[in-house]
Amino acid sequence: MAIIHKATLSPSKLELIAGYLPTQPWFVQEGAPELIGAYRFDDPAGEVGLETHVVAAGERIYQVPLSYRGYELAGAQEWLIGTMDHSVLGKRWVYDACADPVYVKALATAILTGQEEAALIVDGEREPRPSTVNVKGSGTLDVGVPALSASAPVSGSGVTIIDAGELRLKVSRVVDVDSSASAAASPELHSELILSGKWAGLEKPVELAAVIRT
Repeated sequence: MAIIHKATLSPSKLELIAGYLPTQPWFVQEGAPELIGAYRFDDPAGEVGLETHVVAAGERIYQVPLSYRGYELAGAQEWLIGTMDHSVLGKRWVYDACADPVYVKALATAILTGQEEAALIVDGEREPRPSTVNVKGSGTLDVGVPALSASAPVSGSGVTIIDAGELRLKVSRVVDVDSSASAAASPELHSELILSGKWAGLEKPVELAAVIRT
């Protein structure tokens, strides 16, 4: 369960994303990015915010996973997107989450176990707020998650590959909305376990990430 605070952010998340996207090899500049929606995973330790944004720029749809920390992540300066002032939590360091081991573990867990996005609780409200992007892994609940090791993500051709030791993860940076994630309904027809996602205006779920079988 992810706790969301009603807070003022400076700069805003979209402002950070707008400055980050043009520096990426998979981004094509076609106007200012517009937020479509977002989903979160839960950090069991409650320290790291894990939020993935789906944004549109021109005719393309991009996926931008971010991790929010109250301290710097050692050895990850290359993946620091920026810092923001959070009116409740104070200074937050914002990273490309593909380089954050907490996100890598959460993503692998969701894909392998069939987990969905975290429920959102806003400042102690009793009823969870629905996510604007709904995701679900195609794995089964009885599958264990192996020990993972952190390594630098490698991006290119619209995807980011994360070598996490016993697993390799693929994160779609450019989302193919014209190809439905049929594996979400029939994983036995797909060679990979995947994370599929759907948002308003999208008829069928699309693939957002996958575990690459080696």
